[in-house]
Amino acid sequence: MRILSPSILSADFKNLGQQIVDVKEAGAEYLHVDVMDGVFVKSISLGMPVIKSARSACDIFFDVHLMIVDPIRYIEEIAASGADGITFHLEAAEDPMAVIDKIHSLGKHAGISIKPGTDVSTLKPYLDKVEMILLMTVEPGFGGQKLIPESFDRIKAVRKMLEDTGSSADLEVDGGIKKENVQDIVKAGANVIVAGSAIYAGDAAANVKDFLSLINNA
Repeated sequence: MRILSPSILSADFKNLGQQIVDVKEAGAEYLHVDVMDGVFVKSISLGMPVIKSARSACDIFFDVHLMIVDPIRYIEEIAASGADGITFHLEAAEDPMAVIDKIHSLGKHAGISIKPGTDVSTLKPYLDKVEMILLMTVEPGFGGQKLIPESFDRIKAVRKMLEDTGSSADLEVDGGIKKENVQDIVKAGANVIVAGSAIYAGDAAANVKDFLSLINNA
C-alpha cells in the first residue's frame, strides 16, 4: 500500500489543527511528526505537548520520527501523547531491540531509521522486527533540503533486502521529496512518502491530492 505522510514541520503552526484536518480530508493517511533534541541533530523541534495538542485535531495515524539521543527514555511519553507509530534512529540507540520491544509493549508500530551516511546493511537484523524502515534522503535536522541522488540506490537496496527476508515492513523515505521526483522514488521501492515543504507551501489539500495521484500512478 502506498501512503503519503505530510510532515507538519513545514506547517503553519498558528493554524496547525486546521492544516492537519485539511491533509487528512484530502486523502493523506499518515501525519509525520519530527521530534528533534538539538543533540542528535542540530535543530530542536516538536515535543510531547505539541503532539498531544495536535492529536485532538483528528484521528489520522501519527507517524512520529524521533531524532533524539537515547530514544528509549521517551518512548512511554511519546506513546502517551498520541503517537501511533514511533520511529527511532539506529545510530542513536545503544540497544535497538530494547527500543523496538518497548514500542511494541505499548501497542504501537515500531520503525527504525538511518541517516544517509549509514550503510543499509546495518538494518538487516531488524527487518523482520519492525513495521517500518525509514531512509533519510537528506541529512536529518532541517527541512527544504535537496534529495541526495545516491538515495535511489539505497532505496532499491533496502527494498531488495525486505523482499529477500520476506519482511512486510513498509519502506518510508524522508527528505527533499517533491512532485518532480516522487514517482522515481516510488519506482525505486518506497511505499510511504514523507513530504513537508512540498505539501505545505501553497494549498496543502491540493498538494496532497497531486502527490497521491503521482504516487498511485507511478
